[in-house]
Amino acid sequence: MSSEKSPEKFNVTVDEKNSKEDIAYDVDPVKVDVHTGIYDGLQRNMKQRHVQMIALAGTLGTGLFLGSGKAIAHAGPAGALLAYIHVGTICYCMLMSLGEMMCYMPISGGYIHFAERFIEPAMGFAIGWMQWYSGIISLPTEIISATIIIGFWDTGPDGSGMPNSHLAGYLTLLLFLCAAVNFLGVRWFGESEFIFACIKIALVLGCIIGGLVIDLGGGPNHDRIGFRYWQNPGAFAPYLVAGNTGKFLGWFQTLLQAAFSYVGMESLAMTAAEVQNPRHSLAKAVRRVFYRILMFYVLGILVVGMLVPSNDDKLLQDTGTAASSPFVLAMTRAGVKTLPSVINAGVLSSAFSAGNSGLYSASRQIYGLALRGQAPRIFAKTTKGGLPIAALAFSSMWILLSYMALSSGASTVLNWLSNLTSILGFCTWGVISWTYIRFYHGMKAQGIDRTKFVYWNRFQPYPAYWALIWSIIIIIFNGWSVFIKGDWDVSDFIIAYINLPLFAGLYFIYKLARKSKMVHPSQMDFHSNVPPPDTIDVDEPKAKDIGGRIWAWLF
Repeated sequence: MSSEKSPEKFNVTVDEKNSKEDIAYDVDPVKVDVHTGIYDGLQRNMKQRHVQMIALAGTLGTGLFLGSGKAIAHAGPAGALLAYIHVGTICYCMLMSLGEMMCYMPISGGYIHFAERFIEPAMGFAIGWMQWYSGIISLPTEIISATIIIGFWDTGPDGSGMPNSHLAGYLTLLLFLCAAVNFLGVRWFGESEFIFACIKIALVLGCIIGGLVIDLGGGPNHDRIGFRYWQNPGAFAPYLVAGNTGKFLGWFQTLLQAAFSYVGMESLAMTAAEVQNPRHSLAKAVRRVFYRILMFYVLGILVVGMLVPSNDDKLLQDTGTAASSPFVLAMTRAGVKTLPSVINAGVLSSAFSAGNSGLYSASRQIYGLALRGQAPRIFAKTTKGGLPIAALAFSSMWILLSYMALSSGASTVLNWLSNLTSILGFCTWGVISWTYIRFYHGMKAQGIDRTKFVYWNRFQPYPAYWALIWSIIIIIFNGWSVFIKGDWDVSDFIIAYINLPLFAGLYFIYKLARKSKMVHPSQMDFHSNVPPPDTIDVDEPKAKDIGGRIWAWLF
């Protein structure tokens, strides 16, 4: 297949409905899928700084700002800290594995496409459709979360709560903004995420610095806390069961909660086909995730654990607004009164950003499936500007489920459906890690030197095995609490495990219908549709002054 930059006429053979036909295209041959003959119309309109900030702060949100309180309550400050560190290692190992594949093959579909190439087509089909379902169900819940956060300020005329008329108005506004940002094109999506990331980074750094000042006695009450709460009530807290067993279960439960804070980093792969200079941009983004985990998640949970005792009942409150934030609770205990509205505004931006990026990822997932013939062909249609218009329009329709919040019964159903998708992040991590292990052995079998890649890791495949093993453990034991005597709940059991038969069903249906088979390492496709370096890679000039070097390091 030609690797020239300029488009050229060529023929591609397409096997469709057991008949073959030759189709001529006046386009770059690398952009035409060799199996389906469908042209990949996505364009590289996303800037490098967009990807860097999405990688740095893309998934920072309610999991850290609001959910970290439950982590402290369930496991204690030391247990929560160890859980966040442990899940951070799993996430980074997964991302190192994904990073090597997407830097080598910056193509549409991301890890969905990789699973199809390096495991088998049925695996790509199953994980692709499950992830799309997860995305479009999460969209309305994020929009509803944003309206709940607005309810922190709008409590209605009599102060009893936001009336439905106000709720409907806020929902309509948020729906319009979320759709508009995506329909304007990937460049505007990148700009919006860049701004939201800056807000979230400023907020979390402000909370960490403010927390350290208060811990050292700089608050209005001048109480020097230090590690007082690590001694009383203690560094570890038991959960459901007394003694050391309860402390272990508290750590494991917090392991699951910490993982929910990290889930979403893998969506970075969906930008690979639309970012400029993708190999270098994505390599930088993956390398900097380590600092993000260390600075934001680990340091953040450490500060929270120093400021609030694990036996404070307010850590378990679930208002959905800044009132649930352990940072707000810590500041309130210290006598600081102006912080809740600031944190609430930051959490609001996080919720909207999550909906915004969720719509982007869902549209690119179904677009990637269509490109490979695993979804209706119409979803592969793009505009001249490279926008997957059909996939985006179809995915956007599901945001209208947000209006279910106007009915209490419908809202309960929506929350239940959303909970069904919660374990899918771990399924995705496991599939990505397994895909990389197959990728690694395929490279060895075909004699391809990984050390020549823009991004590679000398310790592979051991990080991939680490991420795979722990993903399996989390998937199997995520519903452990329902098996505790007296705690059995059918609904919780279904939520914890229903995704496993759904995933298996999609996998085996496609496998039987299309006679899908595991790809042998010697037959793995490492070349078709992979853009050669001279068409997309650019050597970036190094900045000479200190200001330029700081800007280059950040963005």
